[in-house]
Amino acid sequence: MDNNNNHYPPPHYHHYPGCNYPHVPPQSNPYPPPNTVPQPIYPPPPSQGYTLESYFPPPSVSQPGLSIYPYPAPTLPPTSRADYHGYTAPPPSLASSTQPTLHTLGSSPYGSPHNFNHHPFESFEAPNVQQEYAAPPPPFPSAAQPLLQTFGISHYGSSHHCPVNSHLSYQESLSSVSDSSPHSYPPIDGLSTLSLSEPSVPASPAHVSMLGGKYHSGPLPRIDKLDGSGTIYSHPNNSFSGFQAGNVAMQTVAPYSGSMQLVPVSSSGTSLKVLLLHGNLDILVKEARNLPNMDMFHKTMEDAFKRLPGSLSSKIEGQIARQITSDPYVSTTLAGATIARTYVISNDENPRWMQSFVVPVAHYAAELKFVVKDNDVVGSQIIGTVSIPVEKLYRGEKVEGTFPILNSSGKPCKAGASLNVSVQYNPIELLRMYHHGIGAGPIYEGVPGTYFPLRKGGRVTLYQDAHVPDGSLPNLKLGNGNWYVHGKCWRDIFDAIGKARRLIYITGWSVWHKVQLVRDDSSVSNCTLGELLKTKSQEGVRVLLLVWDDPTSRSILGYRSDGVMETHDEETRRFFKHSSVRVLLCPRVAGKRHSWVKQREVGTIYTHHQKTVIVDVDAGYNRRIVSFLGGLDLCDGRYDTPRHSLFRTLQTLHADDYHNPTYVGDTAGCPREPWHDMHCKIDGPAAYDILTNFEERWLKASKPHGIKKLKSSYDDSLLRIDRMPEILSLSEAHSVNDDEPDGWHVQVFRSIDSNSVKGFPKDPKDATKQNLVCGKNVLIDTSIHIAYVKAIRAAQHFIYIENQYFIGSSFNWNQNKDLGANNLIPMEIVLKIAEKIRAHERFAAYILIPMWPEGNPTGAATQRILNWQHKTMQMMYETIYKALVEAGLENEYSPQDYLNFFCLGNREASDIPGNQPPASNPQGLSRKNRRFMIYIHSKGMIVDDEFVLIGSANINERSMEGSRDTEIAMGAYQPFHTWGRRSSSPQGEVYGYRMSLWAEHLGFLEETFTRPESVECVRRVRSLAEANWKQYVSPEVTEMSAHLLKYPVDVDQTGKVRPLPGCETFPDVGGNIIGSFLAIQENLTI
Repeated sequence: MDNNNNHYPPPHYHHYPGCNYPHVPPQSNPYPPPNTVPQPIYPPPPSQGYTLESYFPPPSVSQPGLSIYPYPAPTLPPTSRADYHGYTAPPPSLASSTQPTLHTLGSSPYGSPHNFNHHPFESFEAPNVQQEYAAPPPPFPSAAQPLLQTFGISHYGSSHHCPVNSHLSYQESLSSVSDSSPHSYPPIDGLSTLSLSEPSVPASPAHVSMLGGKYHSGPLPRIDKLDGSGTIYSHPNNSFSGFQAGNVAMQTVAPYSGSMQLVPVSSSGTSLKVLLLHGNLDILVKEARNLPNMDMFHKTMEDAFKRLPGSLSSKIEGQIARQITSDPYVSTTLAGATIARTYVISNDENPRWMQSFVVPVAHYAAELKFVVKDNDVVGSQIIGTVSIPVEKLYRGEKVEGTFPILNSSGKPCKAGASLNVSVQYNPIELLRMYHHGIGAGPIYEGVPGTYFPLRKGGRVTLYQDAHVPDGSLPNLKLGNGNWYVHGKCWRDIFDAIGKARRLIYITGWSVWHKVQLVRDDSSVSNCTLGELLKTKSQEGVRVLLLVWDDPTSRSILGYRSDGVMETHDEETRRFFKHSSVRVLLCPRVAGKRHSWVKQREVGTIYTHHQKTVIVDVDAGYNRRIVSFLGGLDLCDGRYDTPRHSLFRTLQTLHADDYHNPTYVGDTAGCPREPWHDMHCKIDGPAAYDILTNFEERWLKASKPHGIKKLKSSYDDSLLRIDRMPEILSLSEAHSVNDDEPDGWHVQVFRSIDSNSVKGFPKDPKDATKQNLVCGKNVLIDTSIHIAYVKAIRAAQHFIYIENQYFIGSSFNWNQNKDLGANNLIPMEIVLKIAEKIRAHERFAAYILIPMWPEGNPTGAATQRILNWQHKTMQMMYETIYKALVEAGLENEYSPQDYLNFFCLGNREASDIPGNQPPASNPQGLSRKNRRFMIYIHSKGMIVDDEFVLIGSANINERSMEGSRDTEIAMGAYQPFHTWGRRSSSPQGEVYGYRMSLWAEHLGFLEETFTRPESVECVRRVRSLAEANWKQYVSPEVTEMSAHLLKYPVDVDQTGKVRPLPGCETFPDVGGNIIGSFLAIQENLTI
């Protein structure tokens, strides 16, 4: 999401710091005391150190702590089991001779029930990715090991219910705030009174008993806190459904043998343990039998026809019964989050899916649920549920068989109704692919289970901000002796467009024809993007623009509306109207088979968010494709340099480019909003995958509709690259050889569904062949989320993130667990930290986010986003504290020695002496104090100085889920500059990029920064950020030479996150820093 807070503008409001929305503090619900029982101590890391090859003293500043600290060599995770030996997990057994093989296809287990692969209906192909297991799953913890609290199961009829959220399952309505609190997003016509939800999953009857136990943050089980009402973290606990209304002993599940064998799976006399599942679930949903007919219209018609004469009634009833019945599908949920979903089979009471999923999980849960639903025009109905205790999966058993489908009262939904499934849990400790970092070994094949494969033999240029003037950042020497080159993003894009000879393809959330890409070269600084593209089109270059169509912008019969998002989409279309440049305004639409409510939601809330530029460049006697992608749209407000000026460039670089949506009304003399971003250029085979993405999107968007279908021919304007011999093909496009030290391996990832591209298979049963996951009525590419999870799991030393948002893993929050922000990224980061703490190894995570989401910081939507980010931070810090206690390190280290959140800000002293007049509104206070945040719009991550991930995707559900905002990203590394290749800290281009970013944010470089995982570096960076924050909020206006600020919250020794004392609201502009929860949950803010 880009400007104006989730693509919606700030309201027209009179804004005063003392007139904020009321702050509703989250209910205090702390975790119970951590385990005090001594834990096994892992072997300490080897003491062998390494020699640093470069040293970066700060400019004229004496910095302490420059001694070289020992750097532990990478080691395999310690284990008491046998040595790791990879083997492919056998597929679940079937009655037929055809044995399906479970693909290792990483899928996104957050809110969306779509993100999972499946096998074709009748046949199964061997997977193209091997999943390695090191050893059989671990046995269930012995009696000597502390387990979790257990929950007794009572008789059927309990009123406990647990909502299951998915991207189609929203229990909230899009409510509006009061008249005195105007929206910071546009009205959603017709949706304010509609429930955007599927029915909640019926909870199995339960009686929660409180038994003794201990907490564990790692692979050992952990007891979640319970209160007297039987809740886990203030959320109703959902107990395990039994087979019949009595005490039924838990039995071993018998393999499916083709016959109808109903397997009792729980007992009202047994207990359920809440355990951590961290690893992968291999799931196979086979078939269902004897499902009830849930079509209410059909039932009503059938009852009416029963009153007709016998022969006529029998004929009509038989015809209806053959045509109309349930349209079933299965959602798999864990801890309230939908982690897998089958496709819909229409009109079938005995459906056979045979879909397999390999699902990454990081959830504390008592049960795994299979929820059978009936797809309807306006949503879906729940048929019934099959529940499997997590304890049974945790033991390493493969659970498979035919299970009864129970309704909300715990009784069979229909006599003989059953579901046949198979589930196998593989813990993270046994997944070898995560043990050796990124790019280890010559056979490394990148992120498995993705639409685009890893491409070798390319080059990557990394950019920070739109422009980096010469000499604005310090010189940095790399490990190979070369100097790091600070890229000039918009200048490179300008030059690439100017030198194109065959094609220029651009996608954007916003593209503005008036933007000036080059502003420090008088020979071209007056050339706008629109003029440049028109010139190239007149030269015969094919110029295509694919821009998101803001539904609030219109140009009809002379009436023109710029739209609340001010994306300039209609303005840009009008500019190119009578030229040979073709502009497609592409609305975000849902599929025809989606419910009416879903179609309204997708078209109103979600966007096309990709930002790419694709051109042909010189390749000797030929041409080849080069692509740019990242977070920068080619529009107003984006041009900036590492200095991030507030006032001094208002009459020069930004004279016609003022942008600051925080203010409403007169902005004369107010600071501009500085803009920090990450972008990249790809030269090589992976650039062709970005071209493929454009072609797939263009073909879908340009598909004729309505009366246009009557045309005999339709020109989609795309060049047929395969028919142009002068343009090298993908297989010929290697820009470097594999053995060159400066070469890159690159992989392209997306969040996109079949409603936005042409080329996905029409039959959902064929999705597995292209590594797509299946939604209820859509196929989805969720590879961006898969890439984040894979990179975090493989991290060995540190993670550095810059992102516009940071919201996720709501299933593990202490409140609002059912919000639906179920991406795994925050949870995976803290579980990685907890793993390193238990092993007594160093690890650090640095996360940079904006001070507040762009727009009005007191607005309702902004306050909810801030509240969700606070919940995410709180969950992460508390998990780290529990890991420290388990390892006995809570007195030696604090949670902030492992995880820190930062933001960026700037302050400029006035060039004109004199006092500012008194002021009380945001504009006046900003002019007086001469300060403002630097808006972080980046969407990037760096892991261990060897892997970089850059794109358009934010860390929230909108960007990660796959069927919401459309996104694109790339992950890349240099095979000659990895830990596996060097056995020491890599110092290639990724290292240079991170150090360049740190130089921009901190104002200088020092040797400590070369070891970001060390506690010395963590504390040093945190102390600098705290000092910068004090300068930022000081009553005295002084020039800031560094921009990195401590995020303005206080984290105590036990991981509690609170507002900074005396600074509960943002300086000058107001708004509660930790947000406010207004009891409204909506997909707009997550």
